[in-house]
Amino acid sequence: MAAGFKVLEEFLGDSLDLPVKCKDGKIRTFHIEGPSAEDGLKVEKLMETGIKLAAAPEAAPDATALDDLAELNLYKAALGDTYDEALAQLDWARFRHMALTAVLWISQGLDAAETFWNSGGDPSQTGPANREQRRASSRAAKSTPSRASRSGTSTPPATARARKATRT
Repeated sequence: MAAGFKVLEEFLGDSLDLPVKCKDGKIRTFHIEGPSAEDGLKVEKLMETGIKLAAAPEAAPDATALDDLAELNLYKAALGDTYDEALAQLDWARFRHMALTAVLWISQGLDAAETFWNSGGDPSQTGPANREQRRASSRAAKSTPSRASRSGTSTPPATARARKATRT
């Protein structure tokens, strides 16, 4: 065994537990197992295609990705065995939010999924923290002294020193 590497199962979360209020008013925790490697790759491919389309809607997407999209039920791939139970017990908004959280978990990791989940799917809910971080970094950049100007008490430029040397 390679030195320094932990066994992957010791630290990699391979499931997701999401508490959701069901149609009957009860809160249930849905346990979502990590997808198979094949389903994980499909979810990532579809996310990549979606991001490309959002960035450049005029560009035609990869035809094979569209074929995969037509054949693949993204939510079913992301939710796995939990799909049918969630479909039966949740209204559309909660089902969709849970499925999209699972998609983000698969494609971008636990932190992205948790941020999405806790925002209620509203990107503006994560905006203030980002805006505050941007402002803080902007203030830090402005407070960082810029390269000293050549005026004042700094060392004169080489041409000024050369002129002074020729005068004496």
